[in-house]
Amino acid sequence: MSHWFNLIMDSPIGWMSMLVILATCGIVGYIGWMFWKKSGLPDQ
Repeated sequence: MSHWFNLIMDSPIGWMSMLVILATCGIVGYIGWMFWKKSGLPDQ
C-alpha cells in the first residue's frame, strides 16, 4: 500500500488521477443522495 502511495505522490499524473477519482466519487455520491432525497421518503 505504501509503495502505491509513494508512486502516486511522486508523479503529477498520479495526483491528477487521484483527483479525478475523488471528484467522480463525489459527483456520483451527490447524485445518488439527490435521487434518494427525491424518492418518496418522508422528510424528518
